[in-house]
Amino acid sequence: MKRSEINAALKDMEAMIKECRFALPPFCGFTPEEWKDKGHEYDEVRDNMLGWDITDYGLGNFDKLGFSLITIRNGNIKDPKYKKTYAEKLLYLKEGQCSPMHFHWNKMEDIINRGGGNVLIRVYNSTEDGKFADTDVTVNSDGRSYTVPAGTQVRLCPGESITIYPYLYHDFEQEKGTGPVLLGEVSMCNDDNTDNRFYEEMGRFPEIEEDEPAYRLLCNEYPDVK
Repeated sequence: MKRSEINAALKDMEAMIKECRFALPPFCGFTPEEWKDKGHEYDEVRDNMLGWDITDYGLGNFDKLGFSLITIRNGNIKDPKYKKTYAEKLLYLKEGQCSPMHFHWNKMEDIINRGGGNVLIRVYNSTEDGKFADTDVTVNSDGRSYTVPAGTQVRLCPGESITIYPYLYHDFEQEKGTGPVLLGEVSMCNDDNTDNRFYEEMGRFPEIEEDEPAYRLLCNEYPDVK
């Protein structure tokens, strides 16, 4: 992705967050210059990849297959000094965007529609060899449990949520005509380096072409402490 695309995506998500009256923690507002002077007091942000995350999954078509995210809090299963067993994210889909089919080996998560339009989440159970199972899926949503056929798209309107268990394939699609969507994610610890199983092989973090200065640093770009 071009840095200019990333900057535009960040600003779009910031505008949506303000529209939904969601306040972000201070570190989300640090500029790249400010990060150069941040010491070890912000190690938790660096070590646990808190902050902004824009991805096109390495496929170069962000407007159709991409996602904007912020990790607000997170533990770290690889570092015992971090005691949190949970994570929280905000996720943003603009008109026409979707994210690819995947599951998590370890993480259980609730996806919540925090505001805006509707999101469609397609669900499949996984077979032992990682294929789509042709079996009914049990959906857990806001205290209700029910069953849907494999491949069903579950619609989440603002305020609604779904629980995603490990090995449950799912994707995200903004429902056309309803407007951009701000999602929340409340989950077990998040590890984007080892806990994503995409149905089709793809990357997780974008290759960046530097065509203008960065507006914000992404969660994998923080400078080392001087």
